[in-house]
Amino acid sequence: MYAVTVTFELIPGGAEAFMPLMLENARTSLADEPGCLRFDVCTDPARPDEVFLYEVYYDRSMFDRHLTLPHFERFDSAVADLVRHKTIRTFAQVQT
Repeated sequence: MYAVTVTFELIPGGAEAFMPLMLENARTSLADEPGCLRFDVCTDPARPDEVFLYEVYYDRSMFDRHLTLPHFERFDSAVADLVRHKTIRTFAQVQT
């Protein structure tokens, strides 16, 4: 398992335009990518210009593939002017 978290800091008021694009990206990833096991989009009303993602992929190669797919590239391009900063963190499952 390979987990990815992303925190987006949006431009003030950018969430209205960002969220439909983000949700479409998440839906398409889950529907069209067999290696994408989970894709949650989270917000907190107290911080309207912050969006947190939690994604789980079968392995690192599935996430790397995700970054090359047309739906992700469209999303990434479409939101570029709405994002002030993003923090990406990745985690590999520890085998027991």
